[in-house]
Amino acid sequence: MSAEPVVDRVRRQFAYEGTEATPAAVVSAVRRERGVLGDTAVLRLADQIRDQLIGAGPLAPLLADPEVTDVLVNNLQVWVDRGAGLQRAAVRFNDPDEVRRLAQRLVAACGRRLDDGQPYADARLPDGTRLHAVLPPVATEGPYLSLRTFRQRPFSLDDLVSHGTVDPDAAAVLSGVVAARLAYLVTGGTGSGKTTLLSTLLGLVPPSERIVLVEDAAELRPVHPHVVALQARTANVEGAGAIGLTDLVRQALRMRPDRLVIGECRGAEIVDLLGALNTGHDGGAGTLHANAPGDVPARLEALGMLGGLPRAALHAQVLAALQVVLQVRRTAQGRLLESISVLTPSGEERLATVVPAWQRGDGAGPGAGVLARLLVERGVPVPALLRAVPAAGWAA
Repeated sequence: MSAEPVVDRVRRQFAYEGTEATPAAVVSAVRRERGVLGDTAVLRLADQIRDQLIGAGPLAPLLADPEVTDVLVNNLQVWVDRGAGLQRAAVRFNDPDEVRRLAQRLVAACGRRLDDGQPYADARLPDGTRLHAVLPPVATEGPYLSLRTFRQRPFSLDDLVSHGTVDPDAAAVLSGVVAARLAYLVTGGTGSGKTTLLSTLLGLVPPSERIVLVEDAAELRPVHPHVVALQARTANVEGAGAIGLTDLVRQALRMRPDRLVIGECRGAEIVDLLGALNTGHDGGAGTLHANAPGDVPARLEALGMLGGLPRAALHAQVLAALQVVLQVRRTAQGRLLESISVLTPSGEERLATVVPAWQRGDGAGPGAGVLARLLVERGVPVPALLRAVPAAGWAA
């Protein structure tokens, strides 16, 4: 007798009886079906069945792989990303209904709904994995599943240097930015490593300071002894109970933050963040989707308009609240810190402009002197990288 029918029979048994699929219960059920199997074979079958009942089914081994960052299911095809682009995985599903059942079970476990009336859903699995699912007919050749894994292991700045993500000279500048309590944005495209870099830099914050995180989905896990986190809440199946980032930023300001951090600025909450950073809450940070550093002012303008902030006022707030932009990019060699820039006023209207202080491959840029002066003003030693391009008035 093959192993596959045993898996199906035991899975149907638990589904029919409605009993909890605890490890002991699954092992007992497998032994009743195949009493002649050895302990190793029984445990292997039990793990497979439990994954199908309460886990990620055939995707479980991929999600457990520490190298995997994304798992994508296009109908019956499975793709994975291990940091070097998408590759086909050997895992396959038997039919689209199996994918649909898996998607509905995972979404339901998160308290969300996924059916013909609500054919798409965003959810977050208990281990932190982000899940997005779309069912036909919206998914024309679906179902489609997109899973972004969450790794518990934090990275130190030395780790990022050793991995090649951060240039050694640039690492000293990043440490100086955090020590000087300069406010910064980590920018880049989707999957470029913005959250990883931000979480690492927050780990450099002195332990005497309190970090308050505001996120749409809890992803930041800085190694720091005093971190409190607020997470947005989506509406329930009745369409009520939603709590957005704007509300959470306002709550965070009442929690005595030394560093206020927004995991991803993507809406009207940018107005509240800029207001907070302009009222004594320096050293704040956040991430922002942007293809290039020069696109950051336009992105901030667009978000400011959502919050009702006029263009001139938005640029004035940005220049007073933010000092540094860190651009990361995903390449064939991996995720890299591409540039460190400063925000400076430009033209008669004093619009915020991004000026590079350092660029990978090119070294120090025209903004290096500005950044060095900011560090000196806050009593932080100037790294050797920034001394390459001095600006009048910064040398101590």
